[in-house]
Amino acid sequence: MRKYLGYLTILLGAIIFLYVLYANSPYSQVTRPFSPYTLLTSSWERYKTSFIKADGRVVDYSQNGITTSEGQSYALLRAVWLDDKPEFDLVWNWTRNNLQLSNGLFGWRWGQITPNRSGFLPGGGNNSASDADTDIALALIFAADRWGDKTYLVQAQRILPGIWNEEVATVAGQPVLTAGNWAKGSSLVIVNPSYFAPYAWRIFAKVDQAHSWNNLLAPAYNLLDRVGNDSLGGKTAVGLPPDWVAVNMADGALSVPPTASLSTDYAFNAMRVPWRIALDYEWNKDSRAYQYLQNHFNFLAQTYSQTGKILGTYHHDGTPATTYESPAMYATILPYFQLFHPNLGQKIYNGKIIQLYSTDRNSFNRNLPYYDQNWLWFGAAIYNHYLRPL
Repeated sequence: MRKYLGYLTILLGAIIFLYVLYANSPYSQVTRPFSPYTLLTSSWERYKTSFIKADGRVVDYSQNGITTSEGQSYALLRAVWLDDKPEFDLVWNWTRNNLQLSNGLFGWRWGQITPNRSGFLPGGGNNSASDADTDIALALIFAADRWGDKTYLVQAQRILPGIWNEEVATVAGQPVLTAGNWAKGSSLVIVNPSYFAPYAWRIFAKVDQAHSWNNLLAPAYNLLDRVGNDSLGGKTAVGLPPDWVAVNMADGALSVPPTASLSTDYAFNAMRVPWRIALDYEWNKDSRAYQYLQNHFNFLAQTYSQTGKILGTYHHDGTPATTYESPAMYATILPYFQLFHPNLGQKIYNGKIIQLYSTDRNSFNRNLPYYDQNWLWFGAAIYNHYLRPL
């Protein structure tokens, strides 16, 4: 009997040792059960301590500790969707005190200029980015609704005229959102398709009747369709939107932007397009959103089906521009797969997003930069139908 008790003791000891070893291994992080809500709330709590300073400034450590209006806008949206008023107020106060311009818009790039001075960085840091301006205004409208405080709405209504007056251009007789207050030339405008947020414009129309926000919808969907099918100076196109495109104001003709740094690749800008358009469909069931997603991302579906992965960047003709994968790429394309290829969508969610979440640390992989951290959250949130038009 003593002999068997000895064996049993050894066996139990081995089981306990293996369990402890497994519990602290990466493999356990994807098998422990947790709810999508837990993922969204806990990763936000860790994000706050990792990327948001005590004064409300969001820091992009991958770019030498700078702050962008984009980063502030993402934090505001996440805070209001998660009902985190203290953090929302903290981030918003820093944003308006340090980034807001006299016209209501926000300078896009802020950081250390000299050892003793910080502010808008040279080379256009005080220019605006229309995606961040849009997201900040939307977050404030949501805050007014969620917390019953009209002060936020008044602050949003100060931003909206600036967006319309400074960032909307007339192209072939129709209003089009440009990339910022710097993007209007004498004959061309620069457009970033990933800045289009039809769901936000519909909400703006309800709180700002002085401007025709709904008139942005049709030109935007038309332009998205055109830029996906136009070769933009190359031999062919596979449907994907470009990061940047130049548009002739007189006739709407498309061309490659004259600035070399503004590429037509499907990269870290353009990858946000399917997420934004999917959110418009989620909230408003606009058939144009459905048709656009259905018609323009087959290339990525075929690529993933054939190779089991999607790379971080593609040229406009579909040839790979990188050899690595990007978490943000998977997160932003996820709602397309969920809508049209649900089995593949679930595979991507489990294999490319949940795999990067640790239940031990209650966060996405700490080594991921702020951009991936945000878009993993937004991708998981829309996949689980957590985002609501408050």
